[in-house]
Amino acid sequence: MNQRLRRLLAASSATACAIASVAACSKQTAEPGRFASPNPGSVNTYWIQAPEGLILIDTLRTPTDARKAVAEIKKTGKPVAAILLTHSHPDHVGGAGAFHQAFPNAPIYASKATDKTMREDSRGFYPLARSANADFPATLTYADRTFEDGTPLQAGGLRFETATFVHGESDTANVYYRPDTGDLFSGDLATGKVTPALIEGTSCGWLQILDQLGERFPGARTMYPGHGAAGPARTLIDEQRRYLQAFRALVRPAVTPDSPEGRTVSPGEQKSITTELDRAYPGHPPVADLPTIAQENIKAVARELSAEDPAKTPAACADTPHLLAPVRTYVTAVNTRNLDALAGAFADNAELIDVGRRFKGRTAIRDWARAEVIGGSLTVIGVAENRPDHQRLRVRFAPGGQGGFDAYYAFTIDGTFITKAELTYAN
Repeated sequence: MNQRLRRLLAASSATACAIASVAACSKQTAEPGRFASPNPGSVNTYWIQAPEGLILIDTLRTPTDARKAVAEIKKTGKPVAAILLTHSHPDHVGGAGAFHQAFPNAPIYASKATDKTMREDSRGFYPLARSANADFPATLTYADRTFEDGTPLQAGGLRFETATFVHGESDTANVYYRPDTGDLFSGDLATGKVTPALIEGTSCGWLQILDQLGERFPGARTMYPGHGAAGPARTLIDEQRRYLQAFRALVRPAVTPDSPEGRTVSPGEQKSITTELDRAYPGHPPVADLPTIAQENIKAVARELSAEDPAKTPAACADTPHLLAPVRTYVTAVNTRNLDALAGAFADNAELIDVGRRFKGRTAIRDWARAEVIGGSLTVIGVAENRPDHQRLRVRFAPGGQGGFDAYYAFTIDGTFITKAELTYAN
């Protein structure tokens, strides 16, 4: 499906730019500047050209990193008109004092919810940051201008749409959207190929927010995350969703009553989960300089899952119970890049039809998957047909994890194996 898809996507992109607004496709609007502190724990700050100067978004973890970013920003020769904060985590606000010292006339903006969370610091993140990093400031610099949660913001001569979300990646989070360019500055709600921090134990809330984020800004084109590289907004949202779903699916068996240590994750289970994460997500640096971040994430999500009532779990957080077991195995295998599990979901003599091309037998299907599927990502949009021995899914497949297209995947099941799969484009 990949070779045909690439030609289709190229044509679609050209058509989209032909009919889109000048602001959306023109090169006249400069891309945001970016400074990323070094790994481990790399974090971004951005600057946008505005009529009244530059607008900065987020202020890094430490004054030292902030001063390095300031040096890059000053090379533009432009004044700074405003500084915007996305959320209260230490790695996004620790450099605010250094930015304020360098640009004293630039107001610092935050939503009222973010400002309140910073000032209260009910989780004690700032003392913890100071104990872990001597460069974290002894005194924080707070916003001097706040705005009502979710209201439009005028700064530096630009208009931003905003949205505030709670109980997800952080207690509160604010995003900034430019309707004139389709740029969405998402903070840490959707990041680019990094290992996130799940230590607050709110992965279910985060999953629900990702659904809301896509619905709230359907016109978003490019997402600029707090960690990692920018990319297509829908792609980054889908990738973040799949990561959280996969993480929860890996941890859940370890907290069932019949697991080796009941609802406590055993050292062996933790090692197995970490190994699988490393295999499925190689080269994903941590968002924090915390050597045990994977283990802390597992413990936090285990506590969260143990406390959840399956009967009351929101649909966004359910471990795809609506999928037949072999179909669920196929979807999970694609997203975790597990070729053996993908091939194992099919019967020995299964048939797969990929837009007219036929592959007969597990070996042929395995070769097809190695060449065209593994390395991509698969999002289930909905179940179009559902019977005990048959499911037809509406999906979005992104070869290589980038871009993507909508399709229908129809599976015929015999017992515990897929006997036939037929893939067709949705349009």
